[in-house]
Amino acid sequence: MNVSMLAAERHAYAPYIDGLRAIAVLAVILYHLHAQWLPGGLAGVDIFFVISGFVVSASVGGLSSVSLPRFMLYFYARRVQRIAPALIVCLVITALASVLFIPSAWLSDTNSKTGLFAFFGLSNLVLAKTGNDYFSPRVEFNPYMHTWSLGVEEQFYLIFPLLFFLWVSRAPRKKRTLAFFAGGFVASLVCAKWLASGHPTLAFYLIFSRFWELAAGVLLYQALALSGRPFGVAERGATKVASGAALLSLGLVGAGLALSKPSTFPFPGALLPVAGTLGLLAFLHGRRTEGVLHRVLASRGVVFVGKISYSLYLWHWPVIVLMRWTTGIDTAPLQASAAVLTFAFATASYYFVENPVRRARRLRQWPRAAVVGSGFAAIVLGAALTFGLYHEQPRLSLSVVSHQADDWYPYGALNLRYAGCSEKWDARKLDDGPVWTYSRVGCNVPARYTSRLFVIGDSHAMAYSLMFRELALQTGVQVLSYNNGGCAFIGFLPMDGADAERCKAYDADAFAEILAKLRPGDVVFMPSLRLPRFSDQFARFDDRAAHDAMFSHASLAERHAREQDAIRQLRELTAKGAKIVLEAPEPVFRMPAFRCADWFNRDNPICTPGGQMIRADVEAYRAPVLDSYARIVQAVPSVSVWDPLPILCPDAVCSMHADGVPLYFDGDHISGYANRLLAPHFQQFIANLMDAPRT
Repeated sequence: MNVSMLAAERHAYAPYIDGLRAIAVLAVILYHLHAQWLPGGLAGVDIFFVISGFVVSASVGGLSSVSLPRFMLYFYARRVQRIAPALIVCLVITALASVLFIPSAWLSDTNSKTGLFAFFGLSNLVLAKTGNDYFSPRVEFNPYMHTWSLGVEEQFYLIFPLLFFLWVSRAPRKKRTLAFFAGGFVASLVCAKWLASGHPTLAFYLIFSRFWELAAGVLLYQALALSGRPFGVAERGATKVASGAALLSLGLVGAGLALSKPSTFPFPGALLPVAGTLGLLAFLHGRRTEGVLHRVLASRGVVFVGKISYSLYLWHWPVIVLMRWTTGIDTAPLQASAAVLTFAFATASYYFVENPVRRARRLRQWPRAAVVGSGFAAIVLGAALTFGLYHEQPRLSLSVVSHQADDWYPYGALNLRYAGCSEKWDARKLDDGPVWTYSRVGCNVPARYTSRLFVIGDSHAMAYSLMFRELALQTGVQVLSYNNGGCAFIGFLPMDGADAERCKAYDADAFAEILAKLRPGDVVFMPSLRLPRFSDQFARFDDRAAHDAMFSHASLAERHAREQDAIRQLRELTAKGAKIVLEAPEPVFRMPAFRCADWFNRDNPICTPGGQMIRADVEAYRAPVLDSYARIVQAVPSVSVWDPLPILCPDAVCSMHADGVPLYFDGDHISGYANRLLAPHFQQFIANLMDAPRT
């Protein structure tokens, strides 16, 4: 290692930068504990971006006469030592806790993929691709969501050495490097503005719309260096102008944290905190610590929080999310417990993981290539261990949902044998929704029916998967199921504009394909959620809103209008000789059953309403839908109604369980056990239709 590299490793330490890190990480933690406490607290991430750009430039800016390969190895070795150890440990422990306490569900189905990609700095791409913006319910229950910002930083670090190399090369061209970052800054800012207007999820997660924040820190470093401002030399006191400018900059940061609206990030929401952070870095740089602001930021307690800020950021979100899945995190004592746990894990991480690796003398003696290679090998090993943990989740999980999967999930093994038959399950995509075809092969007996069953609906149609597969196996009826989550076919509930347009497009394509394939004697089944929800997998909803969605004058008028559209569509189907089956609404409940099934989550506040509904209340909510059905049947006689309620709720009180076995997975999707319970009744209903003479 040459002298210039040794000098760079001993670059000056600026305590106030740790103070700024403390502000950033505490803002993020407060926001995630309770967003109303600090509405713009997520801007702490933007503060981190600016600091990272500034500090990473300062850490290598003192190098000189370095070749590109040596510069890149030096840079990446330092980054690996700084980032990888604490990240790997946090991700692996989070994976273990997730496997133990978080069952598989729609709410958690992107978790494992996000965690695996987080090892390689790519979790932001997973979150962007799955369309889960920072404020969506699934993100709130993903313990790896926060790693999106590390992904942005790590992707920046791939670009940084190539753009910065001319600053430290054997023939330095510092102004050209400054021009590279300035051009990237402008292009990224324009990209952020453009994406924010039409693709806010992409704007939030991608490096293209975040590069400007990190580049701002680099540009500040370059501007100070080119202006002759030395680093690590506190040669000047805090003048009134500098102190006033620093306080004004702090005010900009405070305004961004307190007033920014989350939906405006990164543009224009990040402008204030980024500008304020640049001001603080600029006006505190090179000053002695006699100023009040400087003394506060450099105080022992604040600096300690700043020193452990990386570990605090890593650990705070897994702690919050795992509590959200188990005990809940809705009360002040639980929020205080989350804060204490976060600081405990972060302190342990700092002293036993971060520092030992970063300051290891033995590693300093290793070749840089060996450090980088070892770091990458450790990352791969951590990812492999995490993959193994998730693969073994059914065996390792502490949840009854995982251990009794056949009772809870409608997509598991059929566990049914019939005349030597094996089930066949094919899948394809239509727009954004799956089309599943269920049939049978290898049978010793011919199919009972040659007619087919077409299914079109939302996730509640998917929840009948086991029932459809049993029908196909035992009767030979081929089932073609067109499903799109959130898109009820012949739905009577109001929808917002974006969802309505998405569903309209899918429904039109699915309907057209079914209409083209129909033959006389085929049956079309239309199961969908047609009652308002009292709860979802992620939250309880307001009972009054559910009542209005069913009984308000506007809702009733809209339902009557949709009846006419339904009659028109159903007549098109019956004109092809098809028979139509509508599903009478099932009961809906006020809690998600799978989140309240275990000793570690039964006391979660979301479980408070309990798993029962008075049948008379269920019948009252069903009545408007059944009235609509009656008018539809009168207009289209080939329509009939299949009603699962007598089997799911035979008594005066409807329950989510029967003899301790779940009838529902969440608040309104039936379980695997309920599928098996309903299958004989549904099979007989379809058989009667197919046996009936055609009219």
